This record gives sequence, C-alpha cells and structure tokens, in this order.
Amino acid sequence: MSKERARRRAEREAEQARQAAVRAGREARRARRRERAGRLAALLPGRPVRIAGQRGIMARRRRTQNGVVAVLFLIVQVIAWLLWSSWSARLGVLILSLLLVPVLVTVAFDRRS
Repeated sequence: MSKERARRRAEREAEQARQAAVRAGREARRARRRERAGRLAALLPGRPVRIAGQRGIMARRRRTQNGVVAVLFLIVQVIAWLLWSSWSARLGVLILSLLLVPVLVTVAFDRRS
C-alpha cells in the first residue's frame, strides 16, 4: 500500500513539475514580449498610439458605407476591364470613377438630413 502511494505521489509531483516548467516558459515568453514592446514604445515619440478603432453605431455605419462604395468602385472597374480592351477606355473609366466617387458619397450618404 505505501509503495503504491509513494508511486502515485511521485507521479503527481512529476506532473506538477512539468506543469510548473510549462508555466515558467509561458511567463518567460510574456516577459520577453513585454520587454520588446517596452523597448519599441521607448523609441516612438510622443504619447502612445491608440490601436483600437472607433466603435459604435455611427462608426459601424460609416465602415459599411465605405465598404459599399469600395465594392461598387471595384465592380465598375471589373466591368470596364471586361467590356473594353482599349487601355485608354479603361484609364478613362478609372479617372471618371475616381472623380465620381466623392459625388456618389455626398449624394447617397449625406449625413446632414
């Protein structure tokens, strides 16, 4: 009986030692990462830069609208590439699209009303 208990205790202690080694390795990686981030932050001028983007209903709506405009722009460009083989026509559609995107945004997504 005592031999069995000693064997189980040895197994438990070996498992705890293995888990402690895993935790120590994880903590060492975290410390190295924090130290690297601190060195990088020390090199950057001014206050820390905010990483997270804007949140909220208005920001989500603006992102959706910008995505719709970008997809429409790409669709127009793909259609132009498929319809015309002339580089001048493709370039003309690109320039016209670039000029009309702000107009489309103003007309379609006017936020004043």
